[in-house]
Amino acid sequence: MIPRFTYVRATSLDEAMTQLSSDGARVYAGGSDLLGCLRDEVFECGKVVSIAGLTELKGITRTREGGVRIGALTKVAEVARNPLVQELYPGLSQAASEVASPQLRNQGTIGGNICQKPRCWYYRGEFHCLRKGGNTCYALAGESQYHCILGGHGCYIVHPSDTAPALVALDAAVHIAGPRGRRTVPIDAFHVAPRDNAQRETVLETNEIVTEIILPQPASGQRSSYRKVRARGAWDFALAGVALALRFDADRVDGGRVVLSGAAPVPWRSQEVERVIAGRRIDAAVAAEAAEAAVSNAMPLKRNGYKIPLFKGVIEEELLKIAQV
Repeated sequence: MIPRFTYVRATSLDEAMTQLSSDGARVYAGGSDLLGCLRDEVFECGKVVSIAGLTELKGITRTREGGVRIGALTKVAEVARNPLVQELYPGLSQAASEVASPQLRNQGTIGGNICQKPRCWYYRGEFHCLRKGGNTCYALAGESQYHCILGGHGCYIVHPSDTAPALVALDAAVHIAGPRGRRTVPIDAFHVAPRDNAQRETVLETNEIVTEIILPQPASGQRSSYRKVRARGAWDFALAGVALALRFDADRVDGGRVVLSGAAPVPWRSQEVERVIAGRRIDAAVAAEAAEAAVSNAMPLKRNGYKIPLFKGVIEEELLKIAQV
């Protein structure tokens, strides 16, 4: 049952930040994650501050430097179908098109998607787990089939976003506004791993707001893609996935990023794969070697060992596919 709360519809960014400074206030963008958290009693909320009317936080435009600005309130569906995103960053377009269901893509925002809370059934259930300030991650000895195989460090959630891994692969930056001013954070430093703080998902302070995401101009020879494997065709989270943003010089990899989804509590950059493919032509043998490297440090739990061969297969297939573009 959703608790009682007061509702404020902010008319400016300054007003929103002021309202969020009060105890128990939560920001409302698309609301698809917030309302679920309130219903599941993940946290308390005495005030909901809507920023949905702030038009300056919407839209997709080209930057002066040749990249793209995406306002934080831009709907996920708009990101998926935007011609500029499709042309310059096909991996992000693919990732956005894989988010949840059509209804949620048309309601949820890109800013909300990268900030959403984990979907762990212990965290969302009646368990005082480590992430809620307790002493135990119940997945360690419990039902762990959807939990992480990398980067757990005491809390074994899986980061739920599809767009965040693609944005990390594309080296995006997150612009943040707060009462103490504005700051920019590289998206690969935006999410907080359990080893640093098991009670936080992002570096956002209570009264800070994501305002926009900036994508750099694609490098010469860059190709990007996103692949997601899930239990059902829609409205589901990644069991295993991979975002690629690779630079090619003729038929050889000249650099880039490989980021896994469904693997860890944060979008997981696989530098092991990057090292294997750097400077090489991707053929079946190289793809298989890279896939093995991706899971070389994996530590599956009791019920999620199936993710090891799943990730290997996904990574092999996607590397071979992007090499043939």
